[in-house]
Amino acid sequence: MDCSIGELFVYASCSSQKRMKPVSMAAQKMARLLNLNFEIKTFRKNFTPIYVYYKTGDEEPIPIYCSNNGQSRMDEVCEALRDMMFVLSFHPKHRALRRIRKEIMQFS
Repeated sequence: MDCSIGELFVYASCSSQKRMKPVSMAAQKMARLLNLNFEIKTFRKNFTPIYVYYKTGDEEPIPIYCSNNGQSRMDEVCEALRDMMFVLSFHPKHRALRRIRKEIMQFS
């Protein structure tokens, strides 16, 4: 793993498999485009939200997307992920994202 760029995680309840599909597909697409690691973490505990987190190095994961209820469309999730990653690219802690800002903006 290249710790300087980071990784994306999808956190969801095992019972959210159908709702998780467009979210995980969008996050995986972004991870592939930006050369980030990608992982899905499911939990037995039943909870509604589906979260996507960005993490770099030993830093705490940053939530960049949450689907509280209903079925999300993949294009909506892609747009939300792109917007949040773009915002993070301006933060001084995430200099690696600044270097790939152009690729982030091409994502959708």
